[in-house]
Amino acid sequence: MKMLFIGFTFCFVLFGCAKQQSYTSIIEKAQELSLDKDSTVHIKALELYEKAFAKYPDSIDDYSVYEASVVASDIKDFDKAFKYLKPIAALEEDMFGYPGWDYILGEYAEGDYKNLMQEDRWVALKEKAILDKKLFFEKLKTDEAEFFSVKNGVEISDFEAPELYQYLKKSNNYLPKKKQDYSISFKINDTVGTSYFVHLPKNYNPENKHAVLFYLHGAVRGNVLSEFETKLNLMYDNARYAKRAEANNVILVFPKGDKNFNWMLGDDGFFMIPEIVNQLKTALNIDDNRIHVSGHSNGATGSFSYLVKQPTQFAGFYGFNTHPKVYTGGTFIENVLSRSYINFSTDQDYYYPPNANDSLNKVMASLNADYKDYRYNGFPHWFPAFEASEPAYDILFKDLVSRKRNPFPKDIQWEFDDNNYGTVDWIANAKLDTLKTKKEWQKTLNFDINKWFKLTKNDSLVEVEVNEKAFDFPRQSGKIKASYSNNEFRLETSRIKSVNITISPEMVDLNKAIKVYVNGKLYFNNKIGYNRSFMLGNFNRFKDRNQLWINFIPIEIDWRLPKVNSF
Repeated sequence: MKMLFIGFTFCFVLFGCAKQQSYTSIIEKAQELSLDKDSTVHIKALELYEKAFAKYPDSIDDYSVYEASVVASDIKDFDKAFKYLKPIAALEEDMFGYPGWDYILGEYAEGDYKNLMQEDRWVALKEKAILDKKLFFEKLKTDEAEFFSVKNGVEISDFEAPELYQYLKKSNNYLPKKKQDYSISFKINDTVGTSYFVHLPKNYNPENKHAVLFYLHGAVRGNVLSEFETKLNLMYDNARYAKRAEANNVILVFPKGDKNFNWMLGDDGFFMIPEIVNQLKTALNIDDNRIHVSGHSNGATGSFSYLVKQPTQFAGFYGFNTHPKVYTGGTFIENVLSRSYINFSTDQDYYYPPNANDSLNKVMASLNADYKDYRYNGFPHWFPAFEASEPAYDILFKDLVSRKRNPFPKDIQWEFDDNNYGTVDWIANAKLDTLKTKKEWQKTLNFDINKWFKLTKNDSLVEVEVNEKAFDFPRQSGKIKASYSNNEFRLETSRIKSVNITISPEMVDLNKAIKVYVNGKLYFNNKIGYNRSFMLGNFNRFKDRNQLWINFIPIEIDWRLPKVNSF
């Protein structure tokens, strides 16, 4: 049986009125009995389902009908099983957005309806489901093509580079969308794919730029990749996101990962969110300076990881019940200075203890980081499921609507231990040289965690003594401190082999020479102009109209000849 929804109270989510409470009570009792290992008890469960359907016909929901069909199949009451199965199998989509054919062909069908599969009625249903599935994916493909359709662009081959720059910054070839919700396929590699769900505000207007919020789901080890996503993403806890996103004209995006491809464990899936950003910018008029990331549990850890490893495309980061740690390498906490983070923590969380959050808060305060931790007492790890989390979502969206990325920060500190993450804003493609001696100013920040909450077998919470560090540092790292002002760039490096400085005319005066000092020595002193192919290639790759680079200055740290008059 599909276990995803068992235990939820449909009334407060889907109906929201007290008069349906009796229906809900009967259904919940039927659900409880249907989980009993004694199959004879399932007869009573089916009786309760039928009682609820007969007494409250206006309250009948698709999922309860599905459950009744499974119970009837289990006790081999085939007529009733097909009575309840046929109408839900015929649905174009059920209450969660899933197509009816999924009940027949989905991953749970073999277990749910093993007793029905020798019946001619099952064969007929399956034949119909196979046809419905084919039509469903043809429609998804059509919807996806419509989603990515745009106006024809103008011919730019004759544009001079400065004119092209202005055109790209103001470009808008976006079209209105026919739907509010889209399931979009996503290729992970040549053999593996998944999907993500896009929810547009009702008044989405392609003439206006819109903020975007990514929600990263938790439990990455227990999730599976999906061929399609549904409006289930907007329900239950996520309904708190949905209503505020609608009120603030924010686009919501829900990617789907699994234990192998996600935003927390390993790097095979870490590219997914930045790449989805690039895809969305080809279809939607997105404000490049207002793209945000949030999540719960493993998803919050993912949000924190993008902040520390790859923040360039994003403005603000948020997390409920975060474990603030990079699992794939070092957690270079000073990288937080590049953006902001808001954490919503609880005092009864087994995922990350309150004393560790307290220690981290002190570190963040000492760095003067834009980091806030809101503590909610009396709540466990699944805090977003509680009504008391509503004020936290208000805090999140109050910050989100005013939070904008600074595309050209004057000062940058960036540390990394993997060359894939040597880019932040105008510092690009930095490469490590860990054979060099580490500079004294490259400090490792960490702290001890001495207590942690653990869940016992009966799900009670106990505090245990531990002796561990907050962060791991499995590899040697390099660090860059950089700044610019009045056409001068100054870089201090530790264990860095090379780096590029990317240039925007909004950062410098192109009519004057640009000076670059590296570790106190003048490295470059010359004018630079537009590099048309670089500018266009960069725009085609990232579609960033606010952070549009026109050229770059390559820097080799251990140069032997002066570069001050060359480029």
